[in-house]
Amino acid sequence: MRTRLVNLRVPTDGQAGKGQDTVPADILIEGEKIAGVTPPGERPVEADEQRTDLQGQLVLPGAIDGHVHFDDPGFTHRETFETGTRSAAAGGVTCVVDMPCTSLPPVTSRANLEAKLAVIEPRAHVDFMLWGGVSANAMEQADWIANLEDVVSEGVGAIKVYMLSGMDTFRDLDTARIEAVLRETCRLGVPVGVHAEDRRLVLGLTEQLIALGRNTPLDYAASRPAAGEVSAVSTLGDLCRRTGARVHVVHVGAGEALDLIASARDEGLPLSGETCPHFLEFTQEDLASQGAILKTAPVVKTAADRERLWLGVANGDIQHVATDHAAGEWPAEKHTGSIWTDYGGVPGVELLLPYLYSEGYRKGRLTLGRLVELISTAPATFFGIDSRKGRLAPGYDADLTVIDEDGSWTVKAKDMHNLNRYTPMEGRTLAGRVTSTFVRGTLVFGLGSGGAEFLGPAGFGQRVKRETRVTP
Repeated sequence: MRTRLVNLRVPTDGQAGKGQDTVPADILIEGEKIAGVTPPGERPVEADEQRTDLQGQLVLPGAIDGHVHFDDPGFTHRETFETGTRSAAAGGVTCVVDMPCTSLPPVTSRANLEAKLAVIEPRAHVDFMLWGGVSANAMEQADWIANLEDVVSEGVGAIKVYMLSGMDTFRDLDTARIEAVLRETCRLGVPVGVHAEDRRLVLGLTEQLIALGRNTPLDYAASRPAAGEVSAVSTLGDLCRRTGARVHVVHVGAGEALDLIASARDEGLPLSGETCPHFLEFTQEDLASQGAILKTAPVVKTAADRERLWLGVANGDIQHVATDHAAGEWPAEKHTGSIWTDYGGVPGVELLLPYLYSEGYRKGRLTLGRLVELISTAPATFFGIDSRKGRLAPGYDADLTVIDEDGSWTVKAKDMHNLNRYTPMEGRTLAGRVTSTFVRGTLVFGLGSGGAEFLGPAGFGQRVKRETRVTP
């Protein structure tokens, strides 16, 4: 089948401001691939061609959320792969990369990976990849290196480790064990994503504060200071220098930690970082007012940290943006009676693109080209799928997000599409509106005039495997 999308605009390669960085285009789709992105009417219409008029809307490459916890199987009271990928589709995300730690069993071996795939493949609304992982639990097995080799050979996007974990089923690693993992991943040519907080510092402060009877959101923030991220990233820089491994710091929240990452990059080290919308939007003042709804690990920090992260998002110090989508059971797990036992995590996949489009591009913090890089091109490269995803170009999967630039909307948790519907973004008005999402040329989400929605079937999404070796 050949489809022609007409009356639309696509980003240019220029760096001009809004209104000058898009051009009119037609997008030709053959089967599941983009066949051409051309000036309107440049290619002749074919007799069997299906024509869709997008009424002047903006088309971007589908977003890739490289950090989600969809909890399936094992923790489906929080999220399922069906509800998580449904939410992704509604937000213009055409591919997600699911973490290995928040499912049972964790993805630390081929058998565990296959068990997970058997459950989630029939549930996916959009395409997906998996992270593999190495935990202390896994390293207690004599064959942990063979298991790591197996999951890498099965095409996982990257390997996840924790310097501080709260999960008994996926325990954190000390420095020596992380170095051992990095030497193996360097050999295997796959990047490692690290939850980077100083275990001794954070647990020591937590113990002290609890002993003093402290139990407010700001006490929780005090237990996870910027110094914890800074210490951890400093250690990772040393490990990166010693091993040559490709290391990626997930959910960076502290500006000083980002400074260390930028310095390491200047030194030529293959160290990078990502941040999340909640770090770009909120500070500890918001945590004090919103409480556990905004509880995450790492925790949101100061206005100065927030501004440093926005600078890093704009100038390239931050490689890409992901959400760390991790919904707790609402309201029970967010209202336990103690900030220390309230679940730490927020849903976010549905707001990744709308937030960065509105608060980044439309407010002049980002060019449109940089927005595309942050949520499409750069994650595709990091996860080794840049030969088929992340660009509007011939031969690439026809993964497309359509945005009504004249629209605006107010975020309301009740209108979201994931399982447990709460959000610290409640009440935020965002410019622009995702109206259609295409995965491999097929409409998986549509928003009609009057608010009627179309959602494609679960099971349409396909697993995508890493194809390329790691590069700095």
